[in-house]
Amino acid sequence: MSEDAVVGVSSRVARSATDEPGSSGFAGSPTPGPAASRPAGGATDSSRSLSRERSDDTRRARLRTRFTEALGIEHPVVQGGMMWVGRAELAAAVSEAGGLGMITALTQPTPADLVKEIERARTLTDKPFGVNLTILPSITPPPYDEYRRAIIDAGVTIVETAGANPEPHMDMFREHGVRVIHKCTSVRHALKAEKVGVTAVSIDGFECAGHPGEDDVPGLVLIPAAADALSIPFIASGGFADGRGLAAALVLGADGVNMGSRFMCTEESPVARAVKERIVEASELDTNLIFRSLHNTARVAKNAVSDEVVRILAEGGQFPDVRELVAGARGRKVFENGDLDAGIWTVGQVQGLIHDIPPAGEVVRRTVSQAYEVLSQRLSLFA
Repeated sequence: MSEDAVVGVSSRVARSATDEPGSSGFAGSPTPGPAASRPAGGATDSSRSLSRERSDDTRRARLRTRFTEALGIEHPVVQGGMMWVGRAELAAAVSEAGGLGMITALTQPTPADLVKEIERARTLTDKPFGVNLTILPSITPPPYDEYRRAIIDAGVTIVETAGANPEPHMDMFREHGVRVIHKCTSVRHALKAEKVGVTAVSIDGFECAGHPGEDDVPGLVLIPAAADALSIPFIASGGFADGRGLAAALVLGADGVNMGSRFMCTEESPVARAVKERIVEASELDTNLIFRSLHNTARVAKNAVSDEVVRILAEGGQFPDVRELVAGARGRKVFENGDLDAGIWTVGQVQGLIHDIPPAGEVVRRTVSQAYEVLSQRLSLFA
């Protein structure tokens, strides 16, 4: 394939083409070229284009999708908004490489601290980045409205919501031009988010770290199901660590991927080196599902603490019986001090595909490059 080739990957119909690199491949402007014989399934006729461009005499792959268009970013690769992990250095490094970095709002102890963290990120990149605002029911909830106001006052225009219905926050976000990506774990919840007006959805498969929901649907089923049902852009989350996964997500109908565990295991990630080395050493089998009996399933790293939590709950224990074991302060110590058995800490099954601790920007670049090679070379054999 020539270096000027454009390969269109539609969530509805696979296409191939040889247009100029500047041709549009977004919804409403499909990439010219003959339709392939195998439909990919779905509900709309948006297309994704993948182009090889030359910049400063350096060849690089670029993927353009509805998601990159809607958010104004170069590549459809998002860094997950992870508690204690999503800080300025990591978010800025991902965004500087063309992805979308995420600062985690509640990692900052106060809304004022969040504003400072946002300002710090702006000293590291002038590219777009977002803020994750996870909204969970709590006996003593954080001041969510104040965090939301801090996000708006700081001039952030991309927010990822998670944990609860984003509708109570949508009017204010819309009023200030904030684009909302809502994270959810099922198609039915994604449709509700679409109905209340979010810009895009991030949908978690069962493989993911943290809370995968209670439906136990893996990405291989969930992604095309979402493509069939949704009309807005969506990205796939859970089980993604490289370009093979990104290519697969695009072919299945997603507009990009969200990667958490992969970016946690990078140079800019603030977690202790011992945690990163454990991820590299671990396999896809080294996680535990806790809180299953409490209908609040969470995927965490397999260690002495999570093994004990599984045992207690399997024997009929209730949350008060494990409260101290699963305290967030203990998990934070793992990330800060590298004591792998100090508490529970989240990681996905995808750790089995993580074999190094590179700069975050390198992860973005090689993910996109590998996805391009898979789509333009390996899959072209079947065209």
